[in-house]
Amino acid sequence: FTQQYQPAVCNSNPTPCKDPADKLFTVHGLWPSNWNGSHPENCTDKTYNSLAIGTLTARLENIWPTVLNSFDHVGFWNSQWNKHGACGVPKINYNLQHFLTLIKMNITQKQNVSEILAKANIKPEGKNTTLVDILKAIRIDTNNKAPSLKCHRKASMTELVE
Repeated sequence: FTQQYQPAVCNSNPTPCKDPADKLFTVHGLWPSNWNGSHPENCTDKTYNSLAIGTLTARLENIWPTVLNSFDHVGFWNSQWNKHGACGVPKINYNLQHFLTLIKMNITQKQNVSEILAKANIKPEGKNTTLVDILKAIRIDTNNKAPSLKCHRKASMTELVE
C-alpha cells in the first residue's frame, strides 16, 4: 500500500503537474511484494476493466487521484493495475477486488501519512525535518512497522515522495 506526497511528485517529475498539487499524501497504488521485498511488475496479461469500477469512481478519485494529469484518473489506475495490481493475481484475482482492497486498506490501515506526520508536528511547509524524525513518527503510529520511503533531491532540498 503506497502513498505519495503530491507536491514532491510534481517537483520530481520532468513533466510539470497540470494543476497545483494538494499538500497531502494520497494513494499511489497497491503493489504486491515478494518475500525479499522486491515489487514485481508487468506480471500478467489480465486486463483492467474500467466499467467494473464504475460505482467506485468517486471514492477512488478522492483517495487515489492522478497527480500529473488531473483529468485522467482512469488512465492512471489502468497503468497502476497493469504494472503492479495484476501481479497480485491469483490472490487478488480481478481488478474490482484490487480496487476494493485498496479502498479497504485506506480506511482500515490507519496509515494516513499526512495525519501521522501532522500529529508529530511535522508539516510540509515548515522547518526542515530529518528522515529519522519522519520514520519515528510513522513507526509510533503503525505499531512499529518500518515504512519504505522514497525521497527526491532537487538543488539543496530533499523531499519525501513516497
